[in-house]
Amino acid sequence: MISLIISESALELVPFELEDHPSVISHARKLGKYSSEILLDNSWHFAAMKGIKNEIKRGRPDLVHFSILEATTIPLYLKNKLNLFVHTIDDKVIFIGENVRLPKSYHRFSGLLEKLYQEKQIVTNNDVLLEIKDQSFSELIDEINPTKVIGFSTKGISSSYEKIAAEISDNSCLVIGGFQKGHFSDSIEDKIIKYFFKNFSNNKVRTYIVLIIVSFNWLFLLE
Repeated sequence: MISLIISESALELVPFELEDHPSVISHARKLGKYSSEILLDNSWHFAAMKGIKNEIKRGRPDLVHFSILEATTIPLYLKNKLNLFVHTIDDKVIFIGENVRLPKSYHRFSGLLEKLYQEKQIVTNNDVLLEIKDQSFSELIDEINPTKVIGFSTKGISSSYEKIAAEISDNSCLVIGGFQKGHFSDSIEDKIIKYFFKNFSNNKVRTYIVLIIVSFNWLFLLE
C-alpha cells in the first residue's frame, strides 16, 4: 500500500490572534459563524494575514481541496491501494477514508472541513470518511512505518518520470507540499530519505504529476 502525504498544508482555522480583524469578522458574519469556526483563507483574509508567521505557507485551503480531489479520483485510490493523509501547517492530520467523494464545489468543501474541525469526524453509514487529530509529521511517519519516504521539491534531484517511478515500491510514502510557496521545514526534511524534482511550477501541478506517476506505473505493475 502506497501512502501519500500532503504535508504542511495551508489549511487551518483562523488563529486566535486574527479572530478580531475586521476582514475576518465580516467574512464570518456572511457565513453565519464565529471567527474561530472558519478556515483561514487568503482570498478573504489577505489584510489580516499580512506579516503573520509563515505567511507564504498559510491560508490556501483551495490547494488542499484540489489535491484531495485529484487523489481520490485516480485508479490507485479507487482500488484501495493508496492511503491519503493531509498534514497541516499547525500539526494536525486529516485521515481520508476509503471511497470518499468530496464536494467539487470549494464553498461546500470549506463548510465540510469547518464541520470536521468542530466534530473531529465525518461519518456516513457508520463509515468514517474523514477524521482529524493532533499529530506531527514525524508521528504520522512513525505510525505509517513506510519502507521509504520520498519527497518532491525544487530542492530535489532532477529526474525523469521513469526513474522516479522506479524508486517507488510497495509501502513507500510520497510527500508533497500543500502550500503555495517556500520549502519543507527542517522537521519534514529530516524524515525524507530522497528528494526528486521534475520542473514543478506550483503545488497543483506538483500534486497532479506525482499522482499520475504513482497511478499509471503501479497499475501497470499490479495488473
